[in-house]
Amino acid sequence: MTRSKPAAAPDRTPVRRRIRGLDADERSAQRRRQLLAAATELFARQSYSGTSIEQICQQAYVGTKAFYDHFDSKEACYTALLEQITAQIQQRVAETAADTEGHDWPGRLRALTTAFVHAIADDPRLAKVTFGEAGGISPAVEAKRRSNRRWAAAFLNQQWPHQDSLTDRQGLALCLATIGGMFELVADWLHHHDDGGEADAVETLTEDLTRFIAVVDNGRRGER
Repeated sequence: MTRSKPAAAPDRTPVRRRIRGLDADERSAQRRRQLLAAATELFARQSYSGTSIEQICQQAYVGTKAFYDHFDSKEACYTALLEQITAQIQQRVAETAADTEGHDWPGRLRALTTAFVHAIADDPRLAKVTFGEAGGISPAVEAKRRSNRRWAAAFLNQQWPHQDSLTDRQGLALCLATIGGMFELVADWLHHHDDGGEADAVETLTEDLTRFIAVVDNGRRGER
């Protein structure tokens, strides 16, 4: 007599509830994106200090409880936004550096500067949130800004032609000063718009930054 096989044990794996096609993790990630998008809009439009957590939640159509599931404070939300924008900028200029490797330096410089400017200026809100709002928020945000500048300085030091007369420390210090000058030019470009001045084109900012870096580079190489 053939013995029948025992029935398979029922699958007790909990079914993940899906709402509008999204499970809990996907809905959480979506809410986080909505909150950061809302913060971008509000910080750019009415400043960091003029924006409340409640306004961010209203703009994002997300409850306050969900906000605190992702961020401990408004500062933490801003820091996450700054990190997101910074990662986008770094990726764009790094890809351009890879694409232009081996090209002549003037052409490479213009391509890198163009990539940087478009990464922040194609959506003017990103430039305003990154360069117009970051100062004075908190020591933690200031530390993040300085970390970003050090990354940019190290990146520039890798890109421009090697100069034997400078030590590594001198080269990095010069790069850091150059990045500071670049960021100040961007901030001035933003404030010119905010003060009601005639809008300068993105190409104008690109040209100003390219010339500035070229002049510094010529000086470090002893050229005129």
